[in-house]
Amino acid sequence: MRIVEVANKESIKKFLELPFEIYKNDPQWVCPLLNDIESVFDPSKNNFFNFGKCTRWVLINDQGQTIGRIAAFINEKKAYKENIPTGGCGFFECINDQDAANLLFNQASKWLSEQGMKAMNGPINFGETDTWWGLLVEGFTGPFYGMNYNPPYYKTLFENHGFKVRFEQISNKIDVKKGLPERVKKISSWVEKRNGFKVRPLDLNNIAKYATDFKEIYNDAWINFENFTPVVDETIAETIRKIKPVMDPNLILFAYTANDEPVSFVMILPDTNELIHNLNGKLDLWGKLKFLWNKMTVKHKRMRCVIMGTKQKYQNMGLESCLFMKLQEYVHPLNQYEELELSWVGDFNNKMMALHENIGATFAKKHITYHRIF
Repeated sequence: MRIVEVANKESIKKFLELPFEIYKNDPQWVCPLLNDIESVFDPSKNNFFNFGKCTRWVLINDQGQTIGRIAAFINEKKAYKENIPTGGCGFFECINDQDAANLLFNQASKWLSEQGMKAMNGPINFGETDTWWGLLVEGFTGPFYGMNYNPPYYKTLFENHGFKVRFEQISNKIDVKKGLPERVKKISSWVEKRNGFKVRPLDLNNIAKYATDFKEIYNDAWINFENFTPVVDETIAETIRKIKPVMDPNLILFAYTANDEPVSFVMILPDTNELIHNLNGKLDLWGKLKFLWNKMTVKHKRMRCVIMGTKQKYQNMGLESCLFMKLQEYVHPLNQYEELELSWVGDFNNKMMALHENIGATFAKKHITYHRIF
């Protein structure tokens, strides 16, 4: 077996095509858009290159077949906030062979060590935590777009190599047809009347304002969490570019005070996988035509809460109940959605776990972020 750094069209092709072999007998798997995967490794599209670096490799067996892949990253804004300098690995795929997996993990470790790192987290993304983050270990149902999906044996490959659990990532879901608990409706009504909060959907004609409001709320809401990195305009612009073809602005809601201060938001997207399941990851001309056809003919059944946040000053006031009630008022008359999966919550975030419980969410999936000291 030999490791090859991804540095040309041939090796990029091997990196992108390996999952088709790994998941060829798995009906649950949907190939992500290959352009989205490649954009992670493109300095012109991923602003994380402004304060970090990454590289990637494929593993070739003695018969010339690609049997594994991995990427390694350093986010300099986060690496030195850890107890020891820590990088990351991700986009791991491998046949069920511990020796092959060890070669990939060791290659990532070696490169990170050469850059001054003493440990690595994985599997993670060279980007925000809302996509391609964590190893799926429970809930092997159809994945939502941007959520890591992998064979169950990957857990053994990671743990046999010496990775330890850093934190668990819990994704919960809401039965849309069943609806929210009655208490959520009561809290929402009381909060709106008492405080004069207003909930508005995203206005595509004034998207710059809402992007600014998003940044203001997000950077206030999450600042006290470990290794928090403020979101910047470039990241927001890139996110909008990616989600615009699939977004429903009525599923992206903002809450404001009576004085129009932005205080809370929730971003929910229809599941992109329902539109790209037959594209094989390609958005060439034929892929775009199939995507447009799917968009006209497919009725979404699933949606996912990508991210939400409330300014610290306004937390514990029931604003989330207002947002989810407005969502229900819009979604129920459509009579098409069946499931809402909520964005994953780290097991360290008791406040958000309690919020999920209060709005009637139940367990859907568990991912793990692992950690290994070199």
